Amino acid sequence: MNSFQPIDANLLGACEAREALIEGLVSSQELVQACFARIDELEDSIGAWAQLDKDRPMEQARQADEFRSRGLALGALHGLPIGIKDIIDTRDYATENGTVLHQGRRPAKDATLVSLLKEAGAIILGKTVTTELAVFAPGKTRNPHNTEHTPGGSSSGSAAAVAAAMVPLAVGTQTNGSVIRPASFCGVYGFKPSFAGISRHGVLQQSPPLDTIGMFARTLEDLALIADVLMRFDAQDESMTPLAPPCISSVMAKSVPAEPVFAFIRTPAWDQVEQETKDGFRNLIEAANESKPDTISIVDLPAQFDAIYEDHRKLMEADLAKSFAPEYEKGKADMSAILCEMIERGQQVTRSQYNASLEAIETYGSVLNEIFETYDAILTPATLGSAPVGLEATGSPVMNTIWTFCGTPALNLPLLQSPAELPLGVQLVGARGDDARLFRSSRWLLNLLDN
Repeated sequence: MNSFQPIDANLLGACEAREALIEGLVSSQELVQACFARIDELEDSIGAWAQLDKDRPMEQARQADEFRSRGLALGALHGLPIGIKDIIDTRDYATENGTVLHQGRRPAKDATLVSLLKEAGAIILGKTVTTELAVFAPGKTRNPHNTEHTPGGSSSGSAAAVAAAMVPLAVGTQTNGSVIRPASFCGVYGFKPSFAGISRHGVLQQSPPLDTIGMFARTLEDLALIADVLMRFDAQDESMTPLAPPCISSVMAKSVPAEPVFAFIRTPAWDQVEQETKDGFRNLIEAANESKPDTISIVDLPAQFDAIYEDHRKLMEADLAKSFAPEYEKGKADMSAILCEMIERGQQVTRSQYNASLEAIETYGSVLNEIFETYDAILTPATLGSAPVGLEATGSPVMNTIWTFCGTPALNLPLLQSPAELPLGVQLVGARGDDARLFRSSRWLLNLLDN
């Protein structure tokens, strides 16, 4: 049997690896071995992993290869290694939520999304580093492109592991900017689905109206592959609605019924955006419109969106105060100053203020829906700039706040680069619940820019 060498195997994307497995060109054991070889090479400098157990994934890979050898039907992720953010319950690993207060915590059951991954044949390679309780205080992870720079957060380890070719796929979460920001900083594709698109049962709760599962990959097709596995109704998450799966991969593979048009939105945070980002977007818009006139138009949000950041803050911090009350009461001394400050501010949010911010989600969403009546997707920076130097913070999530608060799906496309050769992400946003169309429009735009 022909075989890829380990260094080649770990560079395969998820779809490429799946095809190689089906064709017998590589085994799951070779894929896992290649990932561990890469981890052994780079983990000391990057620190993407909170927990690894080489024996367990290797045994799962052996069983996957044996299953395939019997000619049985394979799941969508059969034999593919995946990293799981360490706020997502796994019965085979501790789930410590990035805090010493939960050290040694051993869930009895897998989170729903982990069960779905296993059912699809995926191999859980290990748990990836998260910031403290998935908020702002950084973990040990460094940016693979320059280890003196932050990888972003809170899904730091998941983004860095995919960027460093330690694993082809990884799962994270977003309550403000915790998927799209690290995807941008680390130069990988990232996807935050529509709110309640993926079950959060068995995942650390921060803010129930905002918490969203997301994922990282090295191609758009790879994101679609794992999204199709995870976007399944689960009654255990009360925010989910029983709907047919979006079938993103099949929708994306079809031709667009009409050529998409995009709204470039600067957002009220535009004055904070760095010049390198402004220059990159100007060049991108000019290139797209030169290839296909009027593909991207500049659209401004109404003035009412100036208040959305405060609405998000009140909602999130009040929920943090409630969700992490036991940790704050018993272990404040072991919590970061920034998290304590957020909890203390959240304690001051009144019920009427909270309810007003919660109700505002629908108001903002109705304005966005008017934009989506004309435009297929919104184009906007994923971050203010490239990954900041230093490891004491994870960068600002301000370019993600609007879309998380409104529950719209968002993608990071790693299309731009700073003068210092660090990645700069392009964020595409779709109408809430229209995740498959967002992927299809993004694929069309990527093809346009490649020509």
